[in-house]
Amino acid sequence: MSITAQRTATKPPEREHHRDDVLGLVTSEWTKLISLRSTIWSLAALVIVTIGFTGFFTWFTVAYWDNVDPVSQLQIVTDPARQILGAGFQLGQLAVCVLGVLVVTSEYSSGTIRASLLAVPARVPMLVAKTGVFMAVVFVIGEITAFPTFFLGSAIMDSKASVSLSDPGVLRAVIGAGLYLSLLGAMAVAVGAIVRHTAGAITGMIGFVLVLAPLTQLIPGTVGRHIQAYLPSQAGSLIASPRQAPSDLLTPWQGFGVAALWTVLLLALAAYLLRRRDA
Repeated sequence: MSITAQRTATKPPEREHHRDDVLGLVTSEWTKLISLRSTIWSLAALVIVTIGFTGFFTWFTVAYWDNVDPVSQLQIVTDPARQILGAGFQLGQLAVCVLGVLVVTSEYSSGTIRASLLAVPARVPMLVAKTGVFMAVVFVIGEITAFPTFFLGSAIMDSKASVSLSDPGVLRAVIGAGLYLSLLGAMAVAVGAIVRHTAGAITGMIGFVLVLAPLTQLIPGTVGRHIQAYLPSQAGSLIASPRQAPSDLLTPWQGFGVAALWTVLLLALAAYLLRRRDA
């Protein structure tokens, strides 16, 4: 048999073996994710908090509509979907931040990371599989949350501002809510891998998402406004808005691209440190 024929004959088994390795790695990360007790509680908190607070905030807005200033009323009437999708998700996203960190740090705290690295000496594929599985789960749960959230909020808001999925940009915004949460989950995994300590990583992630943006408003002039616009949480959440508001410096897809770039950079740093540091 010629050398070329031998190489051709060995390719299918190699590809099948590689496919089995990838499938096994993904299955392993899925098993580890669902075995965490915090997984069910965190994802349940995401659904309940998001839907619950959206219902409360929209009801409160409608009930006290006359007390809302005219500028805010105009903004809500012009883009009610932004109001509906923004209220509850601001709090619900904290569950994704916490769970994304725990996906990594729980292995370090329990010591199971050593077994994982012995099973998969190539550390970067393990991080990629862990991130991919978590992003997929968060996206699915995010969409399961986003659609009921929108329907509930639009029903409550209907007497003041009518909105439906067929309106321009609304369907993309509802799907975008799940996309943003999945990116946020990937960032949380990266921060967990970088810090490796649960309390520190959760504090850093929540500060990054909730605290840093308001602090940039204290910077005078347009500098603070531009810094805030390019923060991952501010930019990424724009994908859950049907249209670009006059105060937005980025379009929804531009904002999503900025958040995706932040995610890639954080994951690259996490992969570098994972290869350099001991377990």
